[in-house]
Amino acid sequence: MGETAFDTIQQLAAGHYLVAALEAVTDLQVADALEEDTPVAALAERVGANPDALDRTMRLLASHGIFARNAGTIAHTDASRLLRQDHPASMRPFVMMFAQEVHWRSAAELAHSLRTGEAVATRLYDGGLWGYFEAHPDHERQFGEAMQAKARAQIEGILASHDFSPYRRIVDVGGGQGHLLRAVLEKHDQAEGVLFDVPAVVEAARKHAAPERLEYVPGSFFEKVPEGDAIVLMEILHDWPDEEASRILQTVRAAVPADARLLVIETEVPEDEDVHWSKLLDIIMLAQFASRQRTREQYRSLLEANGFLVSGVTDTGRDISVIEARPV
Repeated sequence: MGETAFDTIQQLAAGHYLVAALEAVTDLQVADALEEDTPVAALAERVGANPDALDRTMRLLASHGIFARNAGTIAHTDASRLLRQDHPASMRPFVMMFAQEVHWRSAAELAHSLRTGEAVATRLYDGGLWGYFEAHPDHERQFGEAMQAKARAQIEGILASHDFSPYRRIVDVGGGQGHLLRAVLEKHDQAEGVLFDVPAVVEAARKHAAPERLEYVPGSFFEKVPEGDAIVLMEILHDWPDEEASRILQTVRAAVPADARLLVIETEVPEDEDVHWSKLLDIIMLAQFASRQRTREQYRSLLEANGFLVSGVTDTGRDISVIEARPV
């Protein structure tokens, strides 16, 4: 029997308990403690959980493909393995980031954003999300780890699908810890890289091992960015409403020669009504920054309004696209 309309609303209305279950087993490091076909009682003892409560929680998660449950034992699935700390593509930091107070409270008061178009986080915390992180440095570290975890999978798809070989000087604007840029330089030894971000981020990025061809430049992308024949904006524009996003693009436009390329790397919102990560992320951006995910056409319009013409779009296969644009 298929899911009815009643079932759909019922599941969504109580869906935060599913999220809480995922966060709870991740916090207890159940995935790390699990060996194949482990009895529930033994697993509960390892992680310090009540056996009955753990079994019922695993039953819920298993119904969504996270862990497998059979005859009193628990086993891994591909999804549950991503919760392990030692998995090369571990999503544990990503799960724990969304368990933070700032996300639960912002979600609980989302109606404020619906009524006003304003960010909930700014209403809840002085300085919004970044102010929250200043007051909770452990959560800021967790946020950084989550972004790294997400970026690892994305970068693999970006390097496999987009050709960086034509570029000699690649400037990663708002490049954070430099994971994308270092990966590009490792693959393309003809290129030099410039990691550009605010001073505190650049200083932290210097601590990571990097090739000599990587230069660190602190600054603000609202004021001036270094010149290059390829400028990368990876998940920068989605942090900002159109007005501020336009200011960033105008700053970039002033720094690029006529034969340069701008690479906007973002999760595009597809023009359909199917379930897609971008549509959930769009509401997260609304709640946290009063910003948005954009459709391909919206990116095209935004770029054209600020001196760029889209020359190509590459689907990386990782829910993220590389939008290539040239200055006009």
